[in-house]
Amino acid sequence: MTTSIDGLPLASGATGPAVRDLQDRLCGLGHPVDRTDGDRFGPSTERAVRAFQSQRRLTEDGVCGTQTWLALVEAGYRLGDRYLYLRAPMQRGDDVTELQRRLSALGFDPGRVDGIFGTGTERALKDLQRNLGLTIDGVCGRDVLAELGRLVGRAADGDVAATRERARLRHASSELAGCRIVVGDLGGLDALTHAVARRLGDLGALVVALDDPDETSQAAAANELDAAAYVGLRLCDAATTTVAYYQGGSWSSPGGQRLATVLIGRLRDGELPVDEQPRGMAVTILRETRMPAVLCRLGPPTTIVESSAQLAAAIGSAVGAWVADPVEP
Repeated sequence: MTTSIDGLPLASGATGPAVRDLQDRLCGLGHPVDRTDGDRFGPSTERAVRAFQSQRRLTEDGVCGTQTWLALVEAGYRLGDRYLYLRAPMQRGDDVTELQRRLSALGFDPGRVDGIFGTGTERALKDLQRNLGLTIDGVCGRDVLAELGRLVGRAADGDVAATRERARLRHASSELAGCRIVVGDLGGLDALTHAVARRLGDLGALVVALDDPDETSQAAAANELDAAAYVGLRLCDAATTTVAYYQGGSWSSPGGQRLATVLIGRLRDGELPVDEQPRGMAVTILRETRMPAVLCRLGPPTTIVESSAQLAAAIGSAVGAWVADPVEP
């Protein structure tokens, strides 16, 4: 099976080899497809896609778009299937996630446990190699895997990456003035995005508004700016607004979760329709941003348009409150 595919997105009614490839991957990952679907994207295939999306904390729409397809590819890798090292483009997969999880449990901080082999993962891997007397090359090969297997059971409880994120946030400035915040329009909310940016600017923040619909591009821009927080806005045809933070597998961003919780509280205070609890998700914009980030999927559209000034005030207030108290006690 190939790691790239033509004809995305694949949805109900699609047929051909690409659908069969999709079905084979879903079955291999424990999401069976009924034989009655054949090479057609039928009801059973859609159910399997939705189940996979739910498991991976993606948008559950039953459509295999680019994010879902790439997640399927990544889910097929197991630690030991390939050498892992820093390269461009960065390696991604469940094998990287498992390596990061083991490094973090052993006290070596890879940064976010996000399945992306970046500079933080390389640094943590080299620290492990240095401590074990191995060749310090930043490559996870047979010697590293053997040592990780030997160290099973010695890992400490807890997550050093999350602990260090909490510590970093606690020691950051509690003043919004001078704090760099990125606000991104991910579709349909250009006016609101700039209204939020103005509101935060009036409160003293250093604000950058982004309007590139590509999530990877927005994440890269926010990372380049070394922002303290990212707030993404997307207009959705939904009855209520949802607020999401990064969560992949058992790891979640403490700062992002706190920001999402505060934001929901401010929206509810403004009597705006919003889900009561934030959602942990692993969509691209939350996964690839390196700072605490939230994604607000705002709806219904008529309410959002009529309440733009109220929304801008609520979001500005929430970011200010988060900067003052960025992690749960």
